[in-house]
Amino acid sequence: MKRVICRDLYERIETLERTIEELEEEIIELKAQVRAKTEEATSLAIENQNLRYKLERLKKTHETMVELLKKMKFPVILTDGEE
Repeated sequence: MKRVICRDLYERIETLERTIEELEEEIIELKAQVRAKTEEATSLAIENQNLRYKLERLKKTHETMVELLKKMKFPVILTDGEE
């Protein structure tokens, strides 16, 4: 009787150990995925910041050019970008 109970407990322990190992592997995999997503988010944030900076510079250049043309009394017609 003891042998049967011990064997059953031993099998359950082995099953739990395998499950723990599988979960540890899954955790490692998920950590790698999180790390990759974090790197991607950081890269996108940097790219977004660069694009905002470039857009701001373009707006400033546009405004400067319009003001310069106005001072030169050059006729300027501003239209919507889609027209």
